[in-house]
Amino acid sequence: MKQERRNIRHRRVRARIHGTANRPRLSVFRSNRRVWTQLIDDERGATLVSAHEGEVILSGKQKKGEGKIARAEKVGMLVAERASSRNIKAAVFDRGGYRYHGRVKAVADGARKGGLRM
Repeated sequence: MKQERRNIRHRRVRARIHGTANRPRLSVFRSNRRVWTQLIDDERGATLVSAHEGEVILSGKQKKGEGKIARAEKVGMLVAERASSRNIKAAVFDRGGYRYHGRVKAVADGARKGGLRM
């Protein structure tokens, strides 16, 4: 039931949001443990850049006792850093049917801190 409601919200969001090569869609998937992000060009149907929370944990950028929200912000900064290396300066944010707060908001804030315009 909960997943069905999220899928309905996600379809409603995706009806309005479309990524291009110049301004790809920053898609967020959130599970109970991790956060995944992708920059997607919907015209070609291709993922341009991706990042996930496991990379932050394994890279040693995580501090001891750091929570999920702080790690999600670092995922946003990582995806923005990778986007700038591919010469992508702006994106449209796809919250994936999740409420814009907590880890989803932290990803967007981290991407903005990393230099990605949204």
